[in-house]
Amino acid sequence: MQLVDIGVNLTDDAFDQDRQQVLERAFQAGVSQLLLTGTSLAVSERASELCNALPDRLFCTAGVHPHDAKHWHSSDSLTLKQLASASQVRAIGECGLDFNRDLSPRPQQQLCFEQQLQLAAELQLPVFIHEREASERLLEILRDYRDRLCGAVVHCFTADRAALYAYLDLDLHIGITGWVCDERRGVELQGLVRDIPAGRLMLESDAPWLLPRTLQPRPRNRRNEPAFLPEVARMLASCRDEPIEQLAAHTSATARQLFRLPQIDT
Repeated sequence: MQLVDIGVNLTDDAFDQDRQQVLERAFQAGVSQLLLTGTSLAVSERASELCNALPDRLFCTAGVHPHDAKHWHSSDSLTLKQLASASQVRAIGECGLDFNRDLSPRPQQQLCFEQQLQLAAELQLPVFIHEREASERLLEILRDYRDRLCGAVVHCFTADRAALYAYLDLDLHIGITGWVCDERRGVELQGLVRDIPAGRLMLESDAPWLLPRTLQPRPRNRRNEPAFLPEVARMLASCRDEPIEQLAAHTSATARQLFRLPQIDT
């Protein structure tokens, strides 16, 4: 059973002491390929550098998160375009809208998002999207660009049924994290995941965050890592009433198709 982790923040300083061991544990757990998340120009560059060590297994995104949109200048599109030219970069993002924390002014978030959508359309790279409490506005923006995009995934989906159906109607992919394993706030999501068709569903750890609460035993430091992605797969398979091997096969195939990842032998 091979899994693909489409979203791991491997550049985070939580991994500074054991980054290589984290990767080794992931591979041992059956997570065969990983997409490292770029959240700023600097982080995107660092993620790209990390991919050089394992070019068949590590890939990344390049983009600016809505939290960092306050620092965005239109000239950054050129820098981002240069970063995205690297062969290991397989998507533009993490970009989008966050009206929950509002760490950047909303007009600036929207400008930053739209300019990254323009770049994704120009480069014909898929988009790795962040959305929190902003689905209506995000959908309005996406509808203007969708015909020019080669694909997009709503990463770490946690919204409601209306948002899910609207994303699926736009032919978007859906990324599911350990949020689905949370008995406090993931109950609604547990009921929704069966509505995501095969070919639109993918798995992600979002490590070092979102440690699956169903994981036993839990690490003392409460740090999530890609090796725990099989726990997310188990919960999803249970919620969808399908064999875990089947879930692993179609989610991995979907990730490889969207992000143009090579097949590898394990």
